[in-house]
Amino acid sequence: MTDVTELLPGSAATWQDTAPAPRIDPALHIDTTLPPRERLAAWVRRHALRRQHAVAVFAASRNPERGLPVARARRAFSFVGELLSTRRTRLVAMIGFNVAAAVAALVVPRLLGDLVDDAAAGAALSSTDVVLASVLGIVVLQAVLTFAAKRASAVLGYDLLAAARESVVGTVLRLPLGHVEAASAGDLVTRITSDVSKMSNAVRWSLPHLVTSASMVGLTVVALLLNSPLLTLPLLVSGTILFLAVRHYLRNAIAGYITESATYSRINATITETVEGARTVEALGLAGLRQARLDGDIAESGQAERYTMSLRNLLFVWIDFAFQFPLVLVVLVGTWGYDAGLVTVGQVATAAIYLQQLVGPLDRLIQVLDHLQVGVAATTRLLGVAEVPEDRTPGPDRPVGSEVVGRDLRFAYRPGRDVLHGITLSLAPGERLAIVGPSGSGKSTFGRLVAGINRPRTGDVRVGGVDVMDLPLDLLRTEVCLVTQEHHVFVGTLRDNIMLAREGDATDDQVRAALAAVDARDWVAKLPDGLDTMLGRGRTELTPAQAQQVALARLVVADPHTLVLDEATSLIDPRTARHLEGSMHALLADRTVVAIAHRLHTAHDADRIAVLIDGRIAELGSHDELMDADGEYAHLWRTWRS
Repeated sequence: MTDVTELLPGSAATWQDTAPAPRIDPALHIDTTLPPRERLAAWVRRHALRRQHAVAVFAASRNPERGLPVARARRAFSFVGELLSTRRTRLVAMIGFNVAAAVAALVVPRLLGDLVDDAAAGAALSSTDVVLASVLGIVVLQAVLTFAAKRASAVLGYDLLAAARESVVGTVLRLPLGHVEAASAGDLVTRITSDVSKMSNAVRWSLPHLVTSASMVGLTVVALLLNSPLLTLPLLVSGTILFLAVRHYLRNAIAGYITESATYSRINATITETVEGARTVEALGLAGLRQARLDGDIAESGQAERYTMSLRNLLFVWIDFAFQFPLVLVVLVGTWGYDAGLVTVGQVATAAIYLQQLVGPLDRLIQVLDHLQVGVAATTRLLGVAEVPEDRTPGPDRPVGSEVVGRDLRFAYRPGRDVLHGITLSLAPGERLAIVGPSGSGKSTFGRLVAGINRPRTGDVRVGGVDVMDLPLDLLRTEVCLVTQEHHVFVGTLRDNIMLAREGDATDDQVRAALAAVDARDWVAKLPDGLDTMLGRGRTELTPAQAQQVALARLVVADPHTLVLDEATSLIDPRTARHLEGSMHALLADRTVVAIAHRLHTAHDADRIAVLIDGRIAELGSHDELMDADGEYAHLWRTWRS
């Protein structure tokens, strides 16, 4: 199989222009022509290879070279424990109702056993009606308690789920943006979709059922002991088998499920990158290579799933044996005990019923353990996001003034491959600088360094004499803000979406002024509830252009002195964009603006224009100066105008 680093997030190798090496070890291929004994031996070898690979991936996931780490299992249990500690009342209610329902379920077999003993002893059955009435009453009580237990479990489960999701979202939003974007998009998508879903199932289903099943199993064992210690002995054999089988499963399952999830991230990364780079794939004829890579990802995922499936199948084999064997032993031991006068027929009947009742809860308990392993693996991946190291340590210094200076800026997304090569540039307060150049020349990277998203490999960007990477994020965003062509409309009112930039302390007048500044007043006036209109999925949907105007309005409300606009009007048609930029001109007059755009009319209006070619400033000057120089910018301008 592939090297373990290939299964960890990161897309460094996904655009190689040579055919990838075989991803699957030939020993993992199935040969159906072998005789049964050799096929079994081959399966054992394949299982061992898959286990070795899972262990290697699991070990590497703790501190990956690229991408997001995976937390330890004890961190997941601690996380759930912290959530439960603040919900003791609901936890006690769930446990109490489940225990009460389990006790009620155990009373009926004991009553029936006593009835059998009375009949075997030839006693009068005048009390039969009372016993049957008692059984009926207990069954009704059990149904009521079971309903209450399920309801308490559901309330606690959904409450835990909501709290867990809020915690995960809060963790993700606190992550350093540079680290998040350096990770594979597929890995991040998998963690916040598939892993959240698995965690959700574990919290809502597995945790309540664990309490229910464990209560029923424990109380049934107690009832068996109270009924007859002798007839409880067969359960020791079953318990030993289950203990050994479950211990083997738990030792290997986490690594298997972590590896399985890693392959899902790999598949998502390949698909995402191929779709987003579809034009490049088509232009360079990489479709076959990308398809081959996806086929390899899927094949590797299949091997990971075969391993976890084998673990479950081995567990189920022993479980089936452990379920059936005690019942046979109870009959044999009960027959011997009855002949020896150690037990009665009623005790044997009661023990048989208890053992039969034990099959369901034990089966559910094993299923719960399986689901919990999946949930724990998913939770460790989610909590691993919180273990991403901080990319900055705020210092005590604060900016004096608003001058922006970048010195000797070099940056590499991959070691040894700089995309910026020693850029030095100063921005005077209130200056408008346009950054132009061909795709891939480093324009957006330069903007991200100015905004303090990424730390340069060499050099620094200073605002008011202080390195932007030494400023607290909340302060940095009042100094420099970045708006890209990517935008998001959150579920909430239009007012809330815009006030996010000021943590909710902006006034309605400021919100309306911001919307007017970005030329959004007309369509906002047509909304059914004005600023109180609910936006987001399932509510009022905005067009891409309107969503981008909302993003720009957030920028206006944030009121930083330096703005980095990375193709911020790219989703608006050229005429509207030109009008919008014109209406914003007065608003931006007193601010420093770094505008990165492909539409060169933005450059035409700038005070200075920097032409980036291959990560270097090839030209710097005003529109007229660069046109007179008849260099790269003049060529771009004539091409754009033609």
